Amino acid sequence: MVRLTMRGYFEVHLAGSVRLAPLTADALTIGRAVGNEVTIDSNLVSRLHALVERFPAGWCIRDLGSTNGTRVNGVRLRSARTLRDGDRIEVGPARLVFHAPDGEIGTRTVGMELPPVPPVLTPREQEVLAALCRPYFAEGTPFPEPPTVRAIAAELHVTESAVKKHLARLYDKFGLIGNNDRRRSRLAAEAVRRGAV
Repeated sequence: MVRLTMRGYFEVHLAGSVRLAPLTADALTIGRAVGNEVTIDSNLVSRLHALVERFPAGWCIRDLGSTNGTRVNGVRLRSARTLRDGDRIEVGPARLVFHAPDGEIGTRTVGMELPPVPPVLTPREQEVLAALCRPYFAEGTPFPEPPTVRAIAAELHVTESAVKKHLARLYDKFGLIGNNDRRRSRLAAEAVRRGAV
């Protein structure tokens, strides 16, 4: 495999194969239509799905109003976002990994604030959190989905109601406010980021 380090590139993982998409211009389009620089042949992908552009501060990605959305590091893209070396992008069934150009200003982190320490957890909360995060440590699944409440309950041999109660306490402890279907994903991501598992 050729290593493209000077110009930067995307690794495009799709249907068990990997290809490289070099950053040869100041803009790169991603979508189902053949004219895109990164074409993804899937009905889950819009014809013109997302746009990657170069700015003085670095490379940014934005969703172009696609039907199924674009995710960066597991979080749905709501507005333009600056890409960092190693960022993972999900577009339909494809997984793209961004590799920043060598020496690119704005694409490499020069310092970072350490994440807050994880909250104190009960043994059962720790078990629920471990079951929730298990797919994030599995081989060959770079963009995992957290297990359902039912799957966690079956693994731990407890009721779904008990799992929901433990998850509610975990959401509070990790400061995850709101009630949406992505909260389990957000909790897993935050637990991994803060070293709770």
